[in-house]
Formats: sequence, structure tokens, C-alpha cells
Amino acid sequence: MSRSPSLPDRPRLDLDPEMSDAERLDAIRQHYERMVRVNEELSERLDETDDRREELMEEVDHLKRRNEVLKTSSLYVATVEEVSDEGTIIKQHGNNQEVLTEPSPRIRKELAAGDRVAVNDSFSVQTVLDDETDSRAQAMEVEESPTVTYDDIGGIDDQVREVREAVEDPLLTPELFEEVGVDPPSGVLLHGPPGTGKTMLAKAVANETDATFIKMAGSELVRKFIGEGSRLVRDLFELAAERQPAVIFIDEIDAVAAKRTDSKTSGDAEVQRTMMQLLSEMDGFDDRGEIRIMAATNRFDMLDEAILRPGRFDRLIEVPKPNAEGRAQILRIHTRDMNVADDVAFAELADDLDGYSGADLASLATEAGMFAIRDDRTEVRMTDFLDAKAKIEENEDSGPVMAFTDYQY
Repeated sequence: MSRSPSLPDRPRLDLDPEMSDAERLDAIRQHYERMVRVNEELSERLDETDDRREELMEEVDHLKRRNEVLKTSSLYVATVEEVSDEGTIIKQHGNNQEVLTEPSPRIRKELAAGDRVAVNDSFSVQTVLDDETDSRAQAMEVEESPTVTYDDIGGIDDQVREVREAVEDPLLTPELFEEVGVDPPSGVLLHGPPGTGKTMLAKAVANETDATFIKMAGSELVRKFIGEGSRLVRDLFELAAERQPAVIFIDEIDAVAAKRTDSKTSGDAEVQRTMMQLLSEMDGFDDRGEIRIMAATNRFDMLDEAILRPGRFDRLIEVPKPNAEGRAQILRIHTRDMNVADDVAFAELADDLDGYSGADLASLATEAGMFAIRDDRTEVRMTDFLDAKAKIEENEDSGPVMAFTDYQY
């Protein structure tokens, strides 16, 4: 065991009776100086001891808190299903077990159906938890107003017009639909190959209407535990209701709305429950207000017929790969901030890019700029685009490669 360093000895003053007055004065002066040094050393020791005491007190407090946590039983998250005179019905998350319990009068006043609560092993309500919408919305990409505009989209002019009629016009001029006496389309489903501009189209609509853009991948709605996917769908629409005008965009909707099968596995059953909740929210007994629904898929053939019927997705818009004119337009969009040489002929280049999607063309423009940088040039030439085309096609022939950039096109 280590010992604390010993304290300095207290100086003693010994005066010889035979000393002269001068010698006595010198001895007293030396004694005083020794006393000062000892006092300074003791003050330093005292400061060090105080610091150490504070550290030990903090450690003691930390250990006390840990001890209290260890002595406290775990609490479980549950949802209030019903509040009545007979008691409160709660459903525990994870196992969906429903229990009738009687909370304390203080907590009972705060409870309402739909609240999240913490319960102990006896299902006694211990506290009311904060609303979980914001925490669950972390899986959703929320933008108050995206920066994408229609000028950033090329090659799909007809599709842009159809989407604006179905989504933008009801938000900007609802009185026009009332005067004509027709209900606006309930939802828009964009389908087509990857990289053709489906996500950008949805963002552009949200930008033009100053609506909140709420994006969620369909795969995020597929959850492990029973009821989680359905609850996330409800949160999705509740979040849109709080932030309306809003555009809900569900990407890869085929992950949660695929054709139903006779499979009896729990995973398939949960996906179907989630889809039923989605259908219910899309139907809605209440007017959704200024909320428009858009979805996208690369596998239109996999979708269940129930999701495609009128009243859910009234507009089915195919977004194909662009033609030669559209490819030239997209190349001009992605090179408008680049220093392009006069010899670059976009129309001629686009003719040789059959089968390229918008994302492919964006990657081509970036790769062409990289060829110019490698040659220490600030101007991108036609040869750079041709070299970039050759490189991309070579990578496609050799198998999948990691894209140089990640475009949401």
C-alpha cells in the first residue's frame, strides 16, 4: 500500500545565550525564512489534497449513480391503447401483449390513447415518454425545401408536365379543382429504369410548391418486429400532417408493396401488414389536406394490384431513359458550370450514347472533367468526353465498379 509523502518537519528556533544581538537577529531571520518555505510547501500539499478530494467525490457520486441503476429494475416501452373507467389498456412493444392496468391518479390524468409509456415487470405505468415521431423520423430524409428545380431535369418534359398537373397544381391552385368539380389525383407512381430522374422529379415538385419533402425508402418500412413497420407508416403520415404542405416520396415501394403470396413466414406476414397499413393511410377517412403522395419503383411488374387501383395511385407515369434529344439536354445541364471547349458537340455526342440514363450522363460529364484535370487543363474538350465514354463502357464490360459520384437522378 502506498503511503502519502510525510509532512516537512516544523523548524525549531534554538538561541544560544552567548550570541550577540547581531547573531540572534540573523538566526531569527533564517528561522523565519525556513518557516515561510515550510508554509509554502504545506499550502501546495493542501491544494493537491483538495483537488484529489474533488476527484474522489466525483468518482463516489458516479459509483452511487451506477449502484442505483443496478438496483433499479428494467422498464419496458409500451403504448396506451385505451383509457377507460375500468382501467388503462397498454400494449408492450416487441411481443404486442395487451394488459389492463391501473396507473396512479397522477399519471392517469396525463394519459391518452396513443401515448408511449414506460412500464415495469408488473406492467405498472411508471412514466409517460415523449412522442416518438421525431426519433422514428430519423429514418426519413426530411428537407424543408429541396434545391432541385425543373431546370435541373432534362429529357422527360412530358413526365414533368404530368407530375406538375397531379401534384403541384392541387397544392398551388386548389380552387381551380373545386370550380371544375373534380378531385385531384390521390397519388403519383413513377416507374422506370434506375437513374432516369424519378427522385429529382419529386424534389423539384416539392421545391416549386415550397412543400416539405419527406423521403423514405420502402426497405426502411420493412421491420423485424411485429407492428413496427405499420407504426412507422403511421408516423410517416403524421409527420407530413404536422409539416404540411408536404410531399411524401416513397422510393423502392416494391419492397413493401410487392404482390402478395401464400407464404406463411412471419417476415412475409409482417411485410403484408405494413402494406395494409400503407393502403389504409392512402385511402384515409379524413381529408389529407395539403399532402401529396409520390412513389417510385424500378420493378413495376412486382407491385400488388391493390396499390395500383384508382384512389391510391391515380397517375402511373413511366419515366424512360432519354432519347437523343433528351440526352443532349441532360449533358448541357450537367456541364453548364464546366468550362467546355467550343469543339464539344452535345448533339453529336448524344447520338452515340444510346441507352444512357440521366445518372450515366452525369457520371460521364464528371469523368470528362477528370480527364481534363489529369492533363493540367481547365477546359474540357470533345476528346475528354470520348475518353470518358470509353472508360465507362470498359468498366461496364469488366463488371460492376464503384461509381465516381453518387447522383440522385
